[in-house]
Order: sequence, then C-alpha cells, then structure tokens
Amino acid sequence: MNGLIVLAAGFLIMFVGSGARFAFGLTLKPMAEEFSLGRGMLGTTVAVYYVVTAVCMFLAGRLIDRYDARNVLAAGIIISAAGIGLIAVAREPWHLFALYGLVFGIGNGIASITPVSILVTRLYPARAGAANGIISAGMSAGQLFMIAAMAFVLVASGWRPVYVWMGLAHLALLPLLLAMPRDNGRSEGSPNAAREGLTFKEATRTRRFWLLLGIYAICGLDDFFVSTHLVAFAQDKGVDTLLAGNLLALMGLTALAGALWSGWEYDKRGLVWPMLLCFLLRIASFGLLLVSQSTLAVTGFTLVFGITFLMTAPLTVIAVRNAFGTAHLGTISGFVVMVHHGFGGLGAWLGGVLFDSQGRYDAAFAVMFVSALIAAWLTVLLGREQIGQPRTA
Repeated sequence: MNGLIVLAAGFLIMFVGSGARFAFGLTLKPMAEEFSLGRGMLGTTVAVYYVVTAVCMFLAGRLIDRYDARNVLAAGIIISAAGIGLIAVAREPWHLFALYGLVFGIGNGIASITPVSILVTRLYPARAGAANGIISAGMSAGQLFMIAAMAFVLVASGWRPVYVWMGLAHLALLPLLLAMPRDNGRSEGSPNAAREGLTFKEATRTRRFWLLLGIYAICGLDDFFVSTHLVAFAQDKGVDTLLAGNLLALMGLTALAGALWSGWEYDKRGLVWPMLLCFLLRIASFGLLLVSQSTLAVTGFTLVFGITFLMTAPLTVIAVRNAFGTAHLGTISGFVVMVHHGFGGLGAWLGGVLFDSQGRYDAAFAVMFVSALIAAWLTVLLGREQIGQPRTA
C-alpha cells in the first residue's frame, strides 16, 4: 500500500508541476505583446528558470540522501504555488523574471523528478523501469490535460487566470503528501543498499559519467527549446491560438506513451535501445521541419518529437544506479538532471535569440538536428560501457 501511495503522489506531483512549467510556453506570445518584450527576453526568463531549477534538483538529490522525502517535497510544492500563482498579478517584466525564473524555479526544482524517481526506485528495485515510467507519465499527462484545459482558459479569460489555477493546483497536493509514508533513505528490500557504490568524486573519474552527462545535456537542450517555442512557432505559421495550445497538449499525449514504453522496455531489454530510439526519432522530426513547415509538418513534428519528450526521464536514476550504485544516488542523479535542465535553459534562450535575430526558427532547428545526431552517437558509446542491463534486485 505504501508503494501505491508513493506512486500516486509522485504521478500527481509530476502532473501538476509539468502543467505549470509548460504554461509559460502557452502564454509566451500574449505576455510578450502585453509587456512589449522580445521573445529573446522571455526566453532568458525561461533560461533562468531552468538554471535555477537545475541547481535545486541537485540540491533536492542531496537532501533526499539525508532527510525525509515528504518534507523535501512539501517545501518544494509550497514555494512552487507561491511563485506560479503570483504571476497572475505581475505588472512589470521583472515580476515575470523573479516569480517564474527564481521563485517557481526553486520550488519546481525541489519538488521534481529527482526525489520522486529516487523514492520509487527504492520502493520497486526489481521493477524500477515500470515504476519510473508511471511517474514520468505524470509529466506528459499534466502537459496533455492541464495545458489543454488552460488553453481554453487562455482563450476565454486571458493569460492571467491560467496562473491562478496553476497555483491552486499545487496547494491541492499537500494533503496527499501528508498521507505518504516516511522515507528513511533506503529501499525496502535491501537495508544496506544506500551504502553501496561510488562517491560523486569517484563517479566523475569514469568515462560513463561524462557520456551520461553529454547525453542528458543534449536531451535538455532539445526538450526545452521545443516546449518553450512550439506554440509561438505554430502561431507564426498561421495556426490559431487554441489549436497551437493544443499542439503542446498533443505533445503530452504522445509523451505519455513514450515514457510508459521506455520504462517497460528497460525492464525487458535494458537501457540503450529506448535511449537510442529517442534520438533517432528526434533526428527525423527536426529534419522534417528543415524540409517543410506546413501545418501538417508542424503537427507531424509535434507527434514524433512528443514520443521522445520523456523517453529518457524514467531512465535517469536507473542509469545512475546501474553505473555508480546507490550510496550517493540522489547526489549523482541530481547532478545529471541539473545539467539536463541547465542545457534546457540554454535551448530556451538560444531559440529566442535566434528568432529575434532572423525572424524565424530555421537556424535553431538546424542546431537541434545536429545535437540529436551527437546524442545518438554518445548513446552508442554508452552501450559499450555495459551499464544498460536491467537489475533484478
């Protein structure tokens, strides 16, 4: 029963946090128009958010190695609610920067995939892929259902009420967190599991550490460029506001399938195949937009890229566990996710800068195409490190 409560809580934390995170991309264009800002400036705000949340994911990983996960997650939820909810009353551009980039960035980084994934990996050591697939699916489900709902709110009431609802959704999670069992930092099946493995410093001396870091850096670069700029790009190509917002939600639908498949596939075949397929599909999707940017092509891109959007998420903590053990699982996993989100901020910023300089996203799509090629190559090299097989204990 404790495991089911943690799975449910983890799913819903990811559900709400993901919806709130992607709300900024949904409201990017109307906010830019109201505050007379270039997309590069708002892209910088998103970049700051990703850098801040990345650092806080690393912090959350260290905290969960030492303290009760419930307290860590509850603190993150409360801070997130304040940051995202108060955007509704923003009156100056710096308010967006402070509330989304800093306050929400801190909260969303603490109540993030890092501590939740570590919790379920401890509780389900033999089915870690499936368990992580379920909680990662919460991110795509939040993107699908919350963004679809908020697209209607945006059309009916404007962008500010979107953030009121997002703040309330975070506060609604607190009772469920109180129902979670206390976490003592160790898996149920192995009392000494938390003491086995490499330290962070020892891990950094290995080739597999830097391969993982490179793969997740590129993954983040691609992910958050797309999630930040997809709606605005679609609107530039003549797609109406409601349909453009629903493209982001549609990406969440295919991401749901990708996350679940990736977790289950790891349990059957190991790490490398789902990770490699992720980047092969990204090569194809960015290549499509370099050839055509019709409404049909944009929709096709959304569907294909969406499948890959969370395919690596269920694998992060598992890959770290398999490569370096569990002694410092939170710290090392948090660092990998920090790099992922830090480069995500770079992708969000770079997309806005390239658009402002050229009036289109073509150069940004070319950069992402090349990055996906590099990530596929790094994944092949990682496969030779023999960390990809599923573990049964």
